[in-house]
Amino acid sequence: MTSVLYDAPGPKARRMSRIISYVGVAVIAVGVIALVLALGAPKTSVNGAVQPGLWDLSHWDVFNDVQVWRALGAGALATLEMAGVAAVFALVIGVLFSFGRASDAAWIRVPTTVVLEFFRGMPVLLMMLFILLVFSTGSFWAGVAALAVYNGAIIGEALRAGIKALPRGQREAGLAIGLTPIATRLRIEFPQAFRQMLPIIIAQLVVLLKDTSLAFVVGYSELLRSMRDLTNFFGNRYSFSFFFVVLVIYLAMNLSLSWLARRIARRSGPEPTH
Repeated sequence: MTSVLYDAPGPKARRMSRIISYVGVAVIAVGVIALVLALGAPKTSVNGAVQPGLWDLSHWDVFNDVQVWRALGAGALATLEMAGVAAVFALVIGVLFSFGRASDAAWIRVPTTVVLEFFRGMPVLLMMLFILLVFSTGSFWAGVAALAVYNGAIIGEALRAGIKALPRGQREAGLAIGLTPIATRLRIEFPQAFRQMLPIIIAQLVVLLKDTSLAFVVGYSELLRSMRDLTNFFGNRYSFSFFFVVLVIYLAMNLSLSWLARRIARRSGPEPTH
């Protein structure tokens, strides 16, 4: 199906697009190779001593110690624990916010909008510190509460947009068959809006997983704090090595969540027509 907004690209335009893509990939590859070589090059200190590059085995022998992997594993599990609990609460809070924001009653819609905008505009770290200092919840629940409320506000707004994007006939059909407004929203509108907004919701949960690193500031022993403790214990010589391994762990967790999201989105999508 051709768009009325622009002409379909011809052979020359497609060829030029491919050339630009190849050149872009080549430039990125050269940049990555240059960065890897620069990190691996020996460094000369101020006093003239030559230090091995960051890829030298002397920077990585610490990973022969099983206690290092246990500490990183414990940090990763603590990160996943906080992210999992906060994600559940964020989804629940998001559903409540979406129902309140989409309510026909102004006395529900207006206060919900004020509260939602307040939480959306507050930094997550500031919220963690506030909850920890005011309510003395401990570092785990301070992190969970802040992440759940902030991301719940974002998810709630996404769900509200999904509900508003549905054709009016969906709601009218539910009311016509005798469903109450709440039942119509729960049984007809909300499931469709959730499926439609699922990619946005999953993307926000990935953000939530990454934001668990902020709990480092309130004293929670997540993955970033484990890296800091290991660096302090073994010395700055291993700081890059610990940083690199923690980066790979974060990437693995986020990419796994994104892969799971794509599978869920495919399974929950509409059935293909024949």
